[in-house]
Amino acid sequence: MSVLQLVALDVPSGAQMESQSGLFKNNPKIYGALAGKPNGKVGAIIMHPTSNFMGHYLLEPLAQMGISCLALNSRYINNDSVLIMEQVLLDLGAGVKFMRQHFETVILLGNSGGAALMSFYQAQAENPSITQTPAGDLINIRGANLLPADGIVILAGHPGRSHLISKWLDASVTNESDSLSIDSALDIYNEKNHPLTEDFIERIRHGQLERSKRITSRVQDRLKYLRDLKEPINDEAMIVYRTYADPRFIDLSIDQNDRKLGGNRGDGNPRFINYGVNSLCRYTSLTAWMSQWSLLSNADGPDNLAKTSVPVLHLEYTADGSVFPSDIKRWSKAMGNREEFYQIKRGNHYLMGQPELISQVADLIQAWCKKINN
Repeated sequence: MSVLQLVALDVPSGAQMESQSGLFKNNPKIYGALAGKPNGKVGAIIMHPTSNFMGHYLLEPLAQMGISCLALNSRYINNDSVLIMEQVLLDLGAGVKFMRQHFETVILLGNSGGAALMSFYQAQAENPSITQTPAGDLINIRGANLLPADGIVILAGHPGRSHLISKWLDASVTNESDSLSIDSALDIYNEKNHPLTEDFIERIRHGQLERSKRITSRVQDRLKYLRDLKEPINDEAMIVYRTYADPRFIDLSIDQNDRKLGGNRGDGNPRFINYGVNSLCRYTSLTAWMSQWSLLSNADGPDNLAKTSVPVLHLEYTADGSVFPSDIKRWSKAMGNREEFYQIKRGNHYLMGQPELISQVADLIQAWCKKINN
């Protein structure tokens, strides 16, 4: 087993109270784990906007193949309630700068929600354009001098948090302040609506989109009100109820792949997750909604990847319960002729209990790295 080396990186300060730690406020740092030699030919970074990837399944296999891998955590580790995607770019930028000092070639590994992050980063590193967040807060991406990477790997990649939640929102919610409010005619978990017809699914998708837009409109109005006060308030907490209601969780014929019923969270009971107290996007600030969850987010994965120029390795896990063939097609279209594509047959979203598939993924990454270095 490789010994993991702790990496601590200085990062610029961000929004007020983005961390409850006074230590972070006075001396902002992010932390990562480096597997493999601290210098060499190829170094990889794997990162998620909020999840802790320091125990990621690829660290050990890639290190054994001579590809040192830094699993980097953002300042929002395990807490996306105040997460600003533009701020995460600055965290990732510190990681890329560190790797550039130690490795000839640097690649970005975008796994799950990290896929959109890596695409967003590379697009802004190649052509910086952002000067403010979707909430209107200033952030100097143009002046951050983000260093571009040499290639990107997309594996089991979500197209982005705004795209994801727009397909997961429960369209049957009628009152955003009441977790039990419901329009039964739009409830995918109501057996009276089964089997799901094409017309029903179309109404669900329309309802999800309209709900997302309503929340964004309410957030924008509230932000304006708070910031126009005599003593302005910059942000506010909010709850988004019922965020796990994608028809694809309960009907395998929609966007068909090798997945099992239930999505990829919990015990396979998506309704339980939908009403649960700790689900994706359940707790968020107004500014975090605008940056990561709203359709005004800057962080759509395929849209950003299309703006980049580097080679891309694209791996589809065919039994993924939350990344579907339509998502894969969006990614592929964005890559164009830069794409090298493989299917990981029967691979679930986390490759849980599938060590042979982890080895297959590592082998493909190693072979691709050799190609882009020749």
